[in-house]
Amino acid sequence: MVSGRQSFWKQVDWFSILLYLILIVVGWLTVCGASYSYETTDFFDFSTRAGKQLVWIFCSFGIAFILMMLDDDLYEVFAYLIYVALIVLLIVTLFIAPETKGSRSWLNFGPVSLQPAEFAKFATALALSKFMSTYGFTIRSWKNALIIAGLILAPMVIIVMQQETGSALVYASFLLVIYRMGMPGSILFSGLCAVLYFIVGIRFNGELVEGTTSVLGTFTVILLIQLFTCVMLWVYTSRWKLSLQMIGGSLLVIGLAYAFSRYVVAFDIVYVEWAVVLATVLYMLFLFLRERKYTFLLLALFAVLSVSFLYASNYLFDHFKPYQQARIQVALGLKEDLSGVGYNVNQSKIAIGSGGLFGKGFLNGTQTKLKYVPEQDTDFIFCTIGEEQGFLGASSVLIIFLALIWRLIVLAERQSSAFGLVYGYSVVSILLFHLFVNIGMVLGITPVIGIPLPFFSYGGSSLWGFTILLFIFLRIDAGRKV
Repeated sequence: MVSGRQSFWKQVDWFSILLYLILIVVGWLTVCGASYSYETTDFFDFSTRAGKQLVWIFCSFGIAFILMMLDDDLYEVFAYLIYVALIVLLIVTLFIAPETKGSRSWLNFGPVSLQPAEFAKFATALALSKFMSTYGFTIRSWKNALIIAGLILAPMVIIVMQQETGSALVYASFLLVIYRMGMPGSILFSGLCAVLYFIVGIRFNGELVEGTTSVLGTFTVILLIQLFTCVMLWVYTSRWKLSLQMIGGSLLVIGLAYAFSRYVVAFDIVYVEWAVVLATVLYMLFLFLRERKYTFLLLALFAVLSVSFLYASNYLFDHFKPYQQARIQVALGLKEDLSGVGYNVNQSKIAIGSGGLFGKGFLNGTQTKLKYVPEQDTDFIFCTIGEEQGFLGASSVLIIFLALIWRLIVLAERQSSAFGLVYGYSVVSILLFHLFVNIGMVLGITPVIGIPLPFFSYGGSSLWGFTILLFIFLRIDAGRKV
């Protein structure tokens, strides 16, 4: 038994734990800097943010130790039970949680508040890993695809109902996991197209195509849909001549319509684009019926769903809450609003820019000390790093994060079970999503959706959630050969 336990500890990836500890320590120091005030200088005072975060950190160490001492088989055995328990907790939270900043996502236990949405991530990762590791599983089965979609959408929908849209969007990161496990690249491409359609459609929704009555955003997206459909025909059927003919014919028809609208009678040439797309869909259906190749049917479906998504996304955007619309418009450069929703981002940029190359030093940041940046110790904590430690300090933090993510990819690839492989990539995907979106919104290149920076942002729910997510995987990896 002793030799077995010794063998187990030899299998633990201490390098990942070291990177975790470095991030935890630097994160706590950053919380100290972000929450520091000239009246309260004792970081170990448990009434301060820094003192409370220290309590969360020591609790997370205890959680990590317990997770490492449990049998790794337990995570696979109880994966579905954990998932169901968290789904029930999310539903209960929706009804009993008090309204906090417009959302119902926090449960209060006396002086302690917890956000179940942060723990639902690892529960969803476990359930996905369990299902995708079952005997005979294949991602190309429609039944399996629907079950996977259900596992991901269930917590996502409930969290949206709690008015936590940012936390819900994190579940989109599981697409990377599914792609790694064999999802066709066309589906991932379709997802990227959807993002592009949304951004272009919203960004140019208020402009007209010169010489016409057509909305530039709608015109551009439908043109992209037609071009993408023709290019995919080339890629998936190798019919490059047909693809080029369709592209040339589409551009010719749309070009003639534009010339007529500009020089004869102005009209909405989007109607002409509809006709071109409809002709393409009908031709794809004709080829499907003639040759019985499902590729043509899928191409027709891609075009139809793309057009439907365009108009559905425009409709949903019009029904977003005003502050949600404003955040997206600021991120897309449609409005500046430095005194409103754009205030956080603008002050964050000022703080990061003022840090220069080497920074102003620990506790010497003026923007953060004078509290110009709202949420500077939670969602916008990265600006504190940029101001106090400068470009070099911020870059060092990013390098440590990337080193941890790269190490986790290495660990995921060496797993001897599909369960460990899927869970490992789930951890990687969630961390990557949080890292990219959080730093992106601090720099003003992604919309402000309110998600924390792993191991840095103040709060016990976030820190515990990421600790559980990470150490379950480290325990699974440690037990792969024992």
